[in-house]
Amino acid sequence: MSEQKINSNERIDYLFDTDLKIIQSSDLFPFSLDSVLLARFVYVPIQKGRLVDLCAGNGVIAFLLSRRTKGRLTGVEIQPEVCALAKRGAVLNHLEQRVDFLCADAKRIDEKIGRGTCDVVTCNPPYFTIDEARDMKRNRHLAIARHELLITLADVLSVSARLLKPGGKLALVHRPERLADILAGMRAEGIEPKRMRFVHPHRHKPANMVLVEGTKGGKPGLSVLAPIVVCHSDGSYTEDVWPHS
Repeated sequence: MSEQKINSNERIDYLFDTDLKIIQSSDLFPFSLDSVLLARFVYVPIQKGRLVDLCAGNGVIAFLLSRRTKGRLTGVEIQPEVCALAKRGAVLNHLEQRVDFLCADAKRIDEKIGRGTCDVVTCNPPYFTIDEARDMKRNRHLAIARHELLITLADVLSVSARLLKPGGKLALVHRPERLADILAGMRAEGIEPKRMRFVHPHRHKPANMVLVEGTKGGKPGLSVLAPIVVCHSDGSYTEDVWPHS
């Protein structure tokens, strides 16, 4: 749903069924459905709160969460070129008073934001290990977004635990094959897994994504929600993804 060109390698897209806009570059990793689903899945305080999105990319999760909360949102993105898109997107959406982006290493962002200060942390992290990285020579931006070159799952869980207040929420989207690592890692960091939802590309296909939310210092008890099915057999989005399709 491209609206207009900015320059030869950029475009402005609408974010699904909202009036929000996102600046995308053909040279950089674009946002995808997993970020949209995470922004819909996570619990957020409506009236206030401090929310941080790690590995923020071009800002899609922070922008979508701005429609669900009046709290303060900060995106953290290590790649300067990508963070610049997010900052320009905040201005484009008139959100610069509530949404800011820091070009910084997420592994140590608690030193800048403050320990125990956040109500919600979200992250759509790199899914694949460094051993699986094959994109380095072709596109370093793509490799960093997809593979654990600069941050690992363990890093994400560790810094999230430091950022969160007691009772604060961490929500991730990841691959099902990493689920055991996610659940064990959350508990090791004092974040109790509380909600989980699998995402299937088609009704009869295995899940290719999982959404997980945990509570810092929470009591044991994990709820597995109804799965999300992304597409009908004809390739169109289901009501799970696009309610007006």
